[in-house]
Amino acid sequence: MAAPEPMPRALLAISKVEHTLSVIDPQTLAVVARLPVGPDPHEVVVSSDGARAYVSNTGYGAFHEIDVLDLAHFKVLPAIDTRPLLGPHGLAYVQDKLWFTAQGTQAVARFDPQRGEVDWMLGTGQNTTHVIYVSPDAKAVYTTNVDSGTVSLMREVMVQPTVPPTGVLPAGARPRLDWRQTLVTVGQGAEGFDVSPDGRELWTATPAGTLSVVDLASAEVLQEDLHLQGAHRVGITPDGKYVLIASVGTGELVVLDRRTRQEVKRLTVGRGASLRMDPVGERVFIACTPDNFIAVFDLNTLAVSAHLDIGGRPDGMAWATRRE
Repeated sequence: MAAPEPMPRALLAISKVEHTLSVIDPQTLAVVARLPVGPDPHEVVVSSDGARAYVSNTGYGAFHEIDVLDLAHFKVLPAIDTRPLLGPHGLAYVQDKLWFTAQGTQAVARFDPQRGEVDWMLGTGQNTTHVIYVSPDAKAVYTTNVDSGTVSLMREVMVQPTVPPTGVLPAGARPRLDWRQTLVTVGQGAEGFDVSPDGRELWTATPAGTLSVVDLASAEVLQEDLHLQGAHRVGITPDGKYVLIASVGTGELVVLDRRTRQEVKRLTVGRGASLRMDPVGERVFIACTPDNFIAVFDLNTLAVSAHLDIGGRPDGMAWATRRE
């Protein structure tokens, strides 16, 4: 396929079978380009200017490759070797840095593309640190720890110097910025989550169907039974009105009213393994990995409006918006 002209906006989607990243025209829903990626692609994120895409290769926590793709010229660039951090999975791009989880190393880390090195990392002490969210000011990082059944709330805080037994602080001791982690129990198997647009709540769900709503200020959690086996991914609409929970087990999609937490609709769309909201259109793209298609869900009609075929086992998706 010949390289097309770069588009102002494009949807990117991974195929785990073809080992490709598809570039999709959001208007026509046509695949306009395919770029090769690594041996076990899972998630994709895009730089703030829309020029670079990054794809994590997890390998059940054993691999150490993040692919780098030039979206302006549709070229593959040298990959990032994350060693000794293993199993890169969740990705975020905030404050011109690439943040990622290393689920084989029980850690989150930050890569500086300008310097070409990891410049920060923090261990979670939890098993299978998986999906990541970084606040716009880069002072808070949230992640699910799948096998430990927890969510890590990590925040940068000002720490006062510790007074030694002598009662006298060493010369030059000053308050300093450091990171502190709060663990919230949400249930084993919780993977996907989303943070509300106002930054106050984190929503996640377990395969057993337990919904957890975490108050991010108090770290308190409210739980209820969704009656949704295989609950896997969670997405909150940009306006904060709806919460969508997709089941990778039954193929059901549950739509909740975020304010009341009441069920608005339940329907079968396909076994959803990934969700991506359209930030400028009232659509949700649901990668139904076991069913080999991406479903397009219309938020006005609350129904599936189209299906996309990008190759076998579609998974991670991201939006690329070019900025001059």
